[in-house]
Amino acid sequence: MAAADQLLTSNAQSLIRWLGSVEYEPTWRAMQTFTNERDASTPDQIWFLEHPPVFTLGMNAAPEHLLAPGDIPVVQIDRGGQVTYHGPGQLVVYPLLDVRRAGLGVRQLVMALENAIIDLLASWNIEAVAKRDAPGVYVNGRKVASIGLRIRRGSSYHGLAFNVAMDLQPFQRINPCGYRGLEVTDLRSLGVNASVQEVADALAPRLLASLRLTQDVS
Repeated sequence: MAAADQLLTSNAQSLIRWLGSVEYEPTWRAMQTFTNERDASTPDQIWFLEHPPVFTLGMNAAPEHLLAPGDIPVVQIDRGGQVTYHGPGQLVVYPLLDVRRAGLGVRQLVMALENAIIDLLASWNIEAVAKRDAPGVYVNGRKVASIGLRIRRGSSYHGLAFNVAMDLQPFQRINPCGYRGLEVTDLRSLGVNASVQEVADALAPRLLASLRLTQDVS
């Protein structure tokens, strides 16, 4: 069975699915397949996972923002936005939602993702903000979570990357999200010692509430 097929059949009845550490490209292809094959009755899914080190470039990304990738793979993909980095210690969330059925516009979806992160950070007494002109979540001007989405056939894929406890050095090899000099941080640097799984467990109910969705997590 191909990696994409494994992703598509694991815990198929759950809204939120924890996939663990999975390679980037098969996961991306699985998101595309899910979106291409779904219909009006297909239940939504939200994938929680980690990726091995990879740089991803959005559809209109300017190559000059990729400064020195070195030995880290670079993948050109079909989301919006510029360049970002995924790696161990980062929680990645892919909301595969029928946005028409949910009555969500793109801006509403972005805000729901941002607000779930902001609410979670507030539970640790960390004040965070979102920026209308630069989607994501920031603490003291440093980016702790990035957002890049694709809406196709009335459905969303790609999503959110939340830095938990990472090696942040690879972000110095790019202009994160296309912003020269943008500083990046993670939860560990903010004084929160938690695993990616623990952060996923804490974020899940907040994300469901922000998206106005209800279902058991498994």
